[in-house]
Amino acid sequence: MEFFRVVSPGEAKDIIAKVWKNDSGTEELPVAEAVGRKTSENIYSKEVVPCFDKSTVDGFAVKSQDTFGASESLPACLNVVGQVEMGTSYSEEIKVGESVKVATGGMLPPGADAVVMVEQTEMLDDTTVAINKAVAPGENVISRGEDIAEGDLVIDVGHVLRPQDLGLLAGVGHHKIKVQEKMPVGIISTGDEVVPPEQQVKPGQVKDINTYTLMGSVMAAGGEAHSYGIIADDYSELKKAVELSVANNHLTLISGGSSVGTRDLTWRVLEEISAEQSGILFHGVSIKPGKPILAAQCGGGKLVFGLPGHPASAMIGFQLLVEPLIRKGGYSEDYFPVERTVNAKLTKALASTPGRKDYVRVKLELDSSGQWLAHPVLGKSGLISPMVRADGMCVIPLMAEGIDVGTEVVVTLF
Repeated sequence: MEFFRVVSPGEAKDIIAKVWKNDSGTEELPVAEAVGRKTSENIYSKEVVPCFDKSTVDGFAVKSQDTFGASESLPACLNVVGQVEMGTSYSEEIKVGESVKVATGGMLPPGADAVVMVEQTEMLDDTTVAINKAVAPGENVISRGEDIAEGDLVIDVGHVLRPQDLGLLAGVGHHKIKVQEKMPVGIISTGDEVVPPEQQVKPGQVKDINTYTLMGSVMAAGGEAHSYGIIADDYSELKKAVELSVANNHLTLISGGSSVGTRDLTWRVLEEISAEQSGILFHGVSIKPGKPILAAQCGGGKLVFGLPGHPASAMIGFQLLVEPLIRKGGYSEDYFPVERTVNAKLTKALASTPGRKDYVRVKLELDSSGQWLAHPVLGKSGLISPMVRADGMCVIPLMAEGIDVGTEVVVTLF
């Protein structure tokens, strides 16, 4: 492939999708340990939820017909014949003119079909309650099986489990579930100038930022990150590191060495390693920052991404092309999940070049009317602090010349 022939973000995804194979295995985990993991099969309810008719309020379980016409001026007076203790059942069936005291979540006694809120009652003596408001059949009650029936599909295959999902699974009788194994991702940082964070930098040297931002990004997306250290600008050493990572990971991320330059070796190494596969898939994506991204197929459907050395460029390249493969297993839907976006008005006009997608970091602020404002956090792609100061980023479309101040944009949260 021609060196540095730029493709659009959509073309890059299409090229990757044609060769990508997600071969993740499965493992069984306790439900309590499964948050953030992806289900490997459909999950069905083992139980009826709730398994009994229950009250949604503190009050008195009644036959609703006994309350018809009741008001504060003309209350319905019922005998209180008992109380439902939490965690127990009430065996006696209530008769016309009777009521039973019940707490929120308590089981309705046989014969009752509604609950009157305690605020709408008044105890006249130890065994008589005045009902000041009528209730309809089923009012303040959740019926047996109203939430979930036995055998209902509760979680789809491929769903990334959230805390509330774990509660649901426990509630329908699952204490262990099958999930996809975490996708292993190898991370290599390159460059003679790159040194570990514990080492004092000399003139011309920089701390290794990308290993840590990429490892964190991989783990946040649900993957398993493996660092292969900092590799100097040495062809044979880089080749060994890439081959080792490819042998042990589904994805390999190399930061640095993807741009044009005499010492930028990543594309040359990948050109050799991927020669028996599809070769280098593309070299250059029309985005800013992050244009010098490259990708290659190595070892079956395994992919290697060459990400720019600049931290912001590397992170945006990761979020655009790599995160969907880890989090979702592919590009079946947009990278940006709806739950991670907010609509905001841009507070400053932004310019762009048609034919290039610009990813602009923004800081969010809520104004007095409840409208989110997006303040652009401008800075060169080599700076890491704008990524930290920003709450998310918005996109200037591929063919746009910019975005006017006051335009509503979709901000994807970091």
